[in-house]
Amino acid sequence: MDQNHQQINAKNTIEPHVLIFPLPLQGPVNCALKLAELLCLSGIRVTFLNTEHIHRPLLRHAPVLSRFSRYPNFRFETIPDGFKHETPVSGDGFIELMESVDSVTKPLFREMMVSGRLSRKSERPVTVMIPDGCFSFAVDVAIEASIPVICFETVSPCSLWTSYLNLPTLIEAGDVPFKGGDLDQLITSVTGTEHIIRRRDLASFCRSNDLSDPLIELILKEAHSIPRAQGLILNTFEDLDSLVLPHMRNICPNIYTIGPLHTLHKTQLMANPAPTQQTTLSNSVWKENLTCISWLDEHEPKTAIYVSIGSLAIMTFEQLIEIWYGLVNSGKPFLWVRRPGSIRGGYEESRVPTELLTRTNEIGCIVEWAPQEDVLAHPTIGVFFTHSGWNSTIESLVEGVPMVCWPYLVDQQVNSRFVGEVWKMGVDMKDTCDRLIVEKVVREIMDLKKNVYAQTSNIWVNLAKEAITNTGSSFFSLGRLIDDILVMSSTQHEDKVKT
Repeated sequence: MDQNHQQINAKNTIEPHVLIFPLPLQGPVNCALKLAELLCLSGIRVTFLNTEHIHRPLLRHAPVLSRFSRYPNFRFETIPDGFKHETPVSGDGFIELMESVDSVTKPLFREMMVSGRLSRKSERPVTVMIPDGCFSFAVDVAIEASIPVICFETVSPCSLWTSYLNLPTLIEAGDVPFKGGDLDQLITSVTGTEHIIRRRDLASFCRSNDLSDPLIELILKEAHSIPRAQGLILNTFEDLDSLVLPHMRNICPNIYTIGPLHTLHKTQLMANPAPTQQTTLSNSVWKENLTCISWLDEHEPKTAIYVSIGSLAIMTFEQLIEIWYGLVNSGKPFLWVRRPGSIRGGYEESRVPTELLTRTNEIGCIVEWAPQEDVLAHPTIGVFFTHSGWNSTIESLVEGVPMVCWPYLVDQQVNSRFVGEVWKMGVDMKDTCDRLIVEKVVREIMDLKKNVYAQTSNIWVNLAKEAITNTGSSFFSLGRLIDDILVMSSTQHEDKVKT
């Protein structure tokens, strides 16, 4: 950022103090930590509030304490969440986690912000709150405490628009719940995507037949609270989501597009007068196996498949076998991240056909977790078999790696449709899991249409790079976000002086 952002004027009596409060899941915490470091580089004081459930594995597996120790203006805080599980939740446990946060965290958070150690009555009050958009209660608390609030959404803008902010519209139009079994029927009630989104492409919770479903109720609260905030931070760049951003700005005028966040983060760290000397910037709540990079080094460029269904998705044993056969039958080397707990009912090697195990020893590498950004940036990777989570999708786009999309929940259904139909960066394989299809789409991307995908990839790679340059839209948005935090903090100071 420019020199004005490197250090806040020492004569200024205002101390901007931002509270970042992420959803207690791997993806949101990862993004939030990158945002926190960008704000720290600009001289803004940051308190990073984790729930205890996610903070324990984060400290266990990522060097975040040592990395952030270089910032005297940063500190971690934790808040109880009542969640007793020692390992990060999978998708099936999300609602249980959110219910625990609602009953345990929510009242403690309100006390902390209204009258407690981070309130306007404290020695170093929070001047701006940046909660995850899913935490609608945090917006309510911010309004009650008269603290400016900017929501940070780590789901994709295309899903946020079609299935979150427009969920009330979908219900009012009779599009949700679905009537009849035709999942290929177009959804025409959402402005901007009338010719793209089918029923099957809406977020997973739209398939529920019960409007009292806890996840639907959670999203409806989110759709109501986000427009009440002073701003909305998105991990995207203007060119990537040009289809939905103009419509989103009609209800959320102040949007900060600061993506690709992971590359903007790296660029700003390198541009800092005292760049970090640390070799790893991991924010992982899982132990990363770095040996997979050595395995990739042994293969030719664009020859290997990277397989990962992220930190939440799960599959059945039968689906595991179908995907496995498809990979082996493609004949391509593959690196497969198989997270503990990602197989419903558990993994039993005795049930795996011997031919799969034998062939995998020859051409495959299976690890429990990997440094994904480094893997996708490796020249060996030619295709990404993915669950289509938003971090994974944008990381793949930035590196020019086409995708085989096999979505599982929430925004992933929308992301996979946009990958295939809008960005033309892969094949959407949703609602099917068949070894013949897996083999076919892998061969299509890596062999038959290799040059077509290479041309499209180059376009997105260049646009993503351009967005984070000193004249790019995401660089500008980050600067505007920092400026607005300073203005909001100044207003807080003036209000406090008057009272």
